[in-house]
Amino acid sequence: MAEYQNIFTQVQVQGPPEYGMDNENNLAEGRVGRPGFSTFVGIFGNAQLGPIYLGPYGLVSIVTGILWFNIVGFNMLAQSDWNLAIMARDLFYLALEPPGPEYGLSIPPLQEGGWFLIASFFLLISVCSWWIRTYQRADQLGMGKHVAWAFASAIWLFLVLGLFRPILMGSWSEAVPYGIFPHLDWTNLFSITYGNLFYNPFHALSIVFLYGSALLFAMHGATILAVTRFGGDREIEQIVDRGTASERAALFWRWTMGFNATMEGIHRWAWWFAVLTTLTGGIGILITGTVVDNWFVWAQEHGYAPLD
Repeated sequence: MAEYQNIFTQVQVQGPPEYGMDNENNLAEGRVGRPGFSTFVGIFGNAQLGPIYLGPYGLVSIVTGILWFNIVGFNMLAQSDWNLAIMARDLFYLALEPPGPEYGLSIPPLQEGGWFLIASFFLLISVCSWWIRTYQRADQLGMGKHVAWAFASAIWLFLVLGLFRPILMGSWSEAVPYGIFPHLDWTNLFSITYGNLFYNPFHALSIVFLYGSALLFAMHGATILAVTRFGGDREIEQIVDRGTASERAALFWRWTMGFNATMEGIHRWAWWFAVLTTLTGGIGILITGTVVDNWFVWAQEHGYAPLD
């Protein structure tokens, strides 16, 4: 059957549910839910469902995240005259906007940006609590903190957009609105206001790492799937005891582009590319308006934009 596996077929392996390790940290306590499998969910990842460990920080994150979601949602519902049908129709256009520039960094009335600040406060608590939970789970399992620090890079961009830059600019109005098309409109206006972000070198680096992440992920995913029939999906085994799967994968890339990453090294490449996407993007946003007022003029002064 292995010879007939391709990109459209996969084998879902299901055995007795795995409860995981239980050591001196007593990790069994606090976990909820009966573990099991779902054939439908398995299509997307062939992963066991549950049990989950929520913990105090997870609980805080869930509660504050729900509060944020409800504040944004009910404000959008109010804009729709409390009509769910209208809200569903206009959902892509609805927004919870930040306070106007006349309020600066003060707290405005609820209907003029106050709800935005309250929602943002709960979202900040939710995201930070989830990060602490991520770090603690890795620590108790004796893992490296790679997931937590990668998440922190994304949180850096989140904080720049909604907290750091508005404070440096002296106005909550610089924050990004909650909403789908309004968010995109903000991005477009931001670029126009500051002379086209395409001339921002940190924005350029962010795009390089973004596309690079997609390329590396596709290359790695395709390579492992291509050698799964030889056990390539058991990557840790291939790292410590290189077998025919990693040998074939390495040979393929040396044949096609003259270089191959190792089974371990490719994950470091992918981690850094992904982390640097939001890290450089956040730097580019932070210095826009605070250090550089017009990126086109800046590019002209540095010799890579036309002078006329």
